[in-house]
Parts: sequence; structure tokens; C-alpha cells
Amino acid sequence: MTEQRIGVAVIGLGGAVATTAIAGVELLRLGMQDMSGLPLSHRADLLPYESLVFGGWDLAPDDLAKAAHLHRVVEPAHLEAVAGPLGKISPWPAVADPAYCRNATGANAVPIGPLRERVAHLRGDLARFRAETSAQQIVVVNLASTEARPDPASPTLRTLAGFEAGLDADDPVITPGLLYAYAALREGCPYVNFTPSLGADVPALLELAEQAGVPVAGKDGKTGQTLVKTVLAPAFRSRALTVEGWYSTNILGNRDGQILDDPSSLASKLDTKGSVLNQILGYDVDDHVVRIDYYRPRGDAKEAWDNIDLIGFLGQRMQLKVDFLCRDSILAAPLVLELVRLMAEAGRRGEGGAQEQLGYFFKAPVTRAGRTPEHALHAQERALVEWLDAPA
Repeated sequence: MTEQRIGVAVIGLGGAVATTAIAGVELLRLGMQDMSGLPLSHRADLLPYESLVFGGWDLAPDDLAKAAHLHRVVEPAHLEAVAGPLGKISPWPAVADPAYCRNATGANAVPIGPLRERVAHLRGDLARFRAETSAQQIVVVNLASTEARPDPASPTLRTLAGFEAGLDADDPVITPGLLYAYAALREGCPYVNFTPSLGADVPALLELAEQAGVPVAGKDGKTGQTLVKTVLAPAFRSRALTVEGWYSTNILGNRDGQILDDPSSLASKLDTKGSVLNQILGYDVDDHVVRIDYYRPRGDAKEAWDNIDLIGFLGQRMQLKVDFLCRDSILAAPLVLELVRLMAEAGRRGEGGAQEQLGYFFKAPVTRAGRTPEHALHAQERALVEWLDAPA
């Protein structure tokens, strides 16, 4: 495969996930050989990680070396080795609105104004990034803080014509996250939503993605607790073990946890985390509880704890307990890199609209109209590999 340069425009460039991913690419450039956590590192048919160049938006103006230092995810020796290139990347002013994400603040923001002007600003950023990097393609990745969710049944979000009219009328149902997705699609940029926010997952923007032939994927990266859930639940179903209850709790103290300390942002996150279990099992688990609590001392070192109550043969009750002491950004960052490579491949193949084969990476996979998403990890992996191995 001829090597290309792929631009990655990240919403939330200064966050822990983005800085970890970019530091990882820079370490690969230096010859680091450890590919742990990169599930598709063996696929030579995908673009090399080193072909990726990064830019993007953030409310904090700090260069990425300083941002990564503050997040304390990348080991100090690794960060020192890549501080030079990270220090040369600073975020572009972000389009944001505290009405949709109350705990996300920062001075590096585009002034709130008419929606059309904000879209034009974002499209200008993407066009400039493409020109400056000479990138053959730009992939937009949403790693921003979780937004409060607008009413997805709003007429503005149902059709592309309604969305265009909503932009003209400055309809408050159109969130900053929707503006980023719209701008990406209008610029012909594949769009990945790694957050629980709606992103492109509304009928109006899925219509635009199909019409424009631009691939979209999301939403909410499947990294820790839900990854475990989508492995265990199919096993219980296969062995006819009835799940009577499943209690899941998370404690974390990074910026993501701070954002989710706001009830409106938390509701969006719980919606994607809680929708998985019933679909896999084929019945409703009435006592399925999911909690996320902000606990500052943990930082990026999250604890995800599950208690599962099962009913087996002759009505005998059993329990399974899982305690996953994980690193949020260490799990997420490599998946972001794989998604960029896969979206570049989808673009190369001329595929537009929802990329269902990428559901392997998400808690709430975007699907084409009327289709039910697959959640079981083994089935998702099979669909992804079949797509990769199909003649392009």
C-alpha cells in the first residue's frame, strides 16, 4: 500500500485520551515496538500509525506536552522522549456552549454566535488543516466531554432539510457536538464519535452521510466495564444461565469523571452503558444498575466493579464478581488510532453512511435506519474481520 498522510482532527485535543494516543504515535516513530493494546497492529493492509498527523480543538489552550504532563497518564520517561513534537501542537479555539456541558470550561473558545457562522469557522479549520498538512484525507474524531442530550425526536433532527432550517433559525436543539459532525460531513471528512453525545447519530446527519458518501461511526467507545459485559453476557446466554441482576459501578477522577458529575451529561453516558445487556441476553434484566461516581484521588486509574446474580439449574442462585482496575485512557487511546485507520480504509473503499462493521469499538453502535445493533463482542469482531478480508 502506498503510504499516505492522514490528518486527524480531534475534538477534545488536549484531553487525556487524545494526548495519550498522540504520544503513542510519536513513540512508534521513535521505534517503540510494543504493540500491546492495538488489536489491529498485525494488519499490514491498513495505513501505518506513523502516517497520522494531528490537530484539533480544545477549550484549554495548553500545548500537548503540557496537557499530557497534567493528565499524568503517559509515563514520565516516555513523555520526555516525545515532549518536542507534542509541544509543537496547540489546540484550535473550540466551539462550545456551557448550556450543554456545564462542567467543561476554558478560555480557548470561539465566541458564541449564529450557528451558520460557527459551522463556517469549523469548516475553515478543517480546510486549513488539510492544506497545511497536505493530507490526502482528514478524519474527525470526537473525544470531547459528554454533552447533555437534546430531544432526538425534535423535527430539526429528523431530516437534513429540517437540520438546515434549524441552522438558519439558530434552533437551540442543535448542540456544539452536532455542529462538529455537520461541519465534518460537509467537508467530506469521515467522522468518529467516541463519546456518548449524539454526534452524527441523528436521522438528519445520517441522511447527510449517506447522501455525501462519507463514513460515520460511533458512539461511546467500548473500553472497560462494558467490554467485560459484552464478553460475559453472551457466555451466560449460551449456557442458559439467567441473569437476575447486574450491579455495575465505576469510580474515576479524571476530567471525564468530572464532566459526568453533572447529571445532564451523566444521563447521556448511562444511556449508552445501560442499553447493552438486554439486547445480548434477549430479555430485560429488571435489576440492572449502572453507577458512575467522580472520585478525584483516582485520576485516570478507574475502578469498574460488577456484581452479577445468576440463576442456574434447579433454581440455584450463584454470583460472579469482577473488579477491573484499569486505566481509562490507556484502554481508549489505541482504539481511537485503530478507528482512524479503519475510517481511512472505509473512505478509500468509497463507503458512506453508518459503518456498522465498526460496532466492535462502541457501546452504542450507529446503524443504518431500522437495524438493531449487535453488542456481543465475538459477533462484532467476526463482522469486522469479514469486512477487512473482503475484496476491496
